[in-house]
Amino acid sequence: MPSISTTSKIEGTKAYATKVVFSGSTSTEREAVVAEVQSQTDAILVPPYDDFNIICGQGTTGLELEEQYLELLAQNPQLSAHGSSGSGLDAVITPIGGGGLNAGVATFFSDKKTRVYGAEPSFEGADDCRRGLEAGKRVTSVKSLSIGDGLRTPVGLLNWEVISDKTKVEGVFAVTEEQIKTAMRLVLERMKVVVEPSAVVGLAVCLFNEEFRRIVEKEGGEEGWDIGIVFSGGNTTVEAIGKLFS
Repeated sequence: MPSISTTSKIEGTKAYATKVVFSGSTSTEREAVVAEVQSQTDAILVPPYDDFNIICGQGTTGLELEEQYLELLAQNPQLSAHGSSGSGLDAVITPIGGGGLNAGVATFFSDKKTRVYGAEPSFEGADDCRRGLEAGKRVTSVKSLSIGDGLRTPVGLLNWEVISDKTKVEGVFAVTEEQIKTAMRLVLERMKVVVEPSAVVGLAVCLFNEEFRRIVEKEGGEEGWDIGIVFSGGNTTVEAIGKLFS
C-alpha cells in the first residue's frame, strides 16, 4: 500500500492481512514494490483493476444499480424524471482511478440505452483519463495528492480499451477539490452517509461541471435525466473528515 494511504485503509487492511508492505505514492513506485515482493515470495498478484475478471466483477455494480432503480420506480414512479413512462436509467456516472469500476459498469450497460460517464479530480493532473481521451492517447503515470486518494492512479490498459470506446463511455469529466468537499458535505449532512472524497466525484460532476450539465439540459430537455451515481467507498475516519473541513 502507498505509505500515504488513509489510516482507515491501512488499519482495515491489517485486519485482513498478516503483513502490509508499504510503497511510495505513485503507481510506478507501488508496482516496483509489488515486483520485489513477488520475486521474494513467488506470490501471485491479484490486480486491483487492470484484469478481465476484476472488470467483470466490478461491472456487477451496474447490475445492482439497475435492479435498485427499477425497484424504486415500481414502488414510486414519480421518483423518475419521466414519471410512469420511465423504463431505465438515462445515465450512470462512476469515479475513475484505474478504471475497473467504470469499464465494468460500461460493459454491463453496453447493450442498453443507458449512457455511461466517468468522473475524476482535476487536482495536480489526477484527471489523467479525461486528458488522455482529449489527446487520443492513454496517460501512463499520475502524481497527484488529490483528496480523492483512491483515484490517484492511471487508467489500466484493459480499462482504457473500454473507456476510450465512445460507444461504451460517452465522456469523462473532472472536478476541483472544493467541489469534491462540497459534494461530500452534502452527502454527510443531508443523506447521513459516510463516504470518502473519492466516492463523491460523480455527484460533484452532476452538481458543478457545466459541460456535463449542458449535455443533460440539451438531451434531457424539460424533463431531465434519471442519473445513477456510484459512491465508490467509505474509507475515512472522523479525524480525517474533521481535518478536511477544519
